[in-house]
Amino acid sequence: MIPTLNPLAMKFSFSKLDRLFFCSVFVFSFLMITSCSKDSMNDGSETDPEISQNPDPNNDPGDDEGSENPTTGSIVFEDNFVLDESRSHTNLVLSEDAYDQFIAGEGDLKMISEKVYQYMNDDFDFMIILSIEETQPSGLFFGRSTSTRNNVDGLGGNLFDATANYGSEGRLNAIIYMPRVEYVRNGPFLHEIAHTWGNKGFIPSTVGGHWGYANTAGQLGGFDELIDLGNNTYKGRLNDRDGFGTFANGGNSLPYGNLELYLMGLIGADELETVQVAVNPASGASAGEFTADRIDSYTSETLISQHGARVPSVDNSQKDFSALVVIISKTPISEEKTAQINSNLENFARQDAPDASWGNLHNFWMATQGKATISFQVLQESIR
Repeated sequence: MIPTLNPLAMKFSFSKLDRLFFCSVFVFSFLMITSCSKDSMNDGSETDPEISQNPDPNNDPGDDEGSENPTTGSIVFEDNFVLDESRSHTNLVLSEDAYDQFIAGEGDLKMISEKVYQYMNDDFDFMIILSIEETQPSGLFFGRSTSTRNNVDGLGGNLFDATANYGSEGRLNAIIYMPRVEYVRNGPFLHEIAHTWGNKGFIPSTVGGHWGYANTAGQLGGFDELIDLGNNTYKGRLNDRDGFGTFANGGNSLPYGNLELYLMGLIGADELETVQVAVNPASGASAGEFTADRIDSYTSETLISQHGARVPSVDNSQKDFSALVVIISKTPISEEKTAQINSNLENFARQDAPDASWGNLHNFWMATQGKATISFQVLQESIR
């Protein structure tokens, strides 16, 4: 059960280090909160009250029946379930009670997924559920990734397959829920995708499911520079600034780190860099400062010796992913909101830099250094 009030108290609280870091480094655009639960054999949920960046200030269902599978226009599967004419997302209109359960952090993922698979084939690696809240709901996480299977050896976690629990026949990797459609652009979208592969025990961490005090410099936290201040005191820096996040590092403002790229199967063991991890870390008095018993180093050889080689390896790992987006709402979404959703999904999936409206934010292709793609398009053959 995910609490409706501050979920941080259930897992871990902000350290002085994190508070100082976010105030000094990301105050210009980001708000950060977090919480996370560990993966399990049957249901791996990663809850991330996450980084938010303020969005830019600034539908009628079609007549075609889903059974006809037209190639243009929207498709009405049911009165309350429509595939947008862009074919990049669906809109599922829920009762007020069912919708509010999601805003309380207790939404029924299985109800959504089973509805989807009534009309869609099992052709998607991810299911993305988005609410249309105009502001971040009080006390709710910013994003949560629920793993439905792990079929990759060498990640540090157990192999499991819970896809049948959600109506999938074995392809679905994870269901990601975020309460605002703007988080596709601002984050934590990249972060939640990263939970599919890490941190499932690949390196030690005091911040469950995330990198914590390590030189990982990625979507799941960590620094890229470590300064030894003496007397078991250290300072972590990120992008030439004092401070770093132990669980996240600024929404979609930065790409995936080296370790994340390895676990995703996008680089080989020969490119995996040595990872430094603080032992028994505790936050210090200023941004990025912390104490630790020592700093341990894990080479590529050490990590692979502990967890085994990644299988499949970079040579035959999946590089192109497909995701189905389900926008949940109490009433059909407006044309204005639909246009915003379509723009952000197109930018996120673009195999190039996103347009100027994204500023310096990263889409999936950029975050993976052009090594992987993601598509939100519902192909005709995916419709039952």
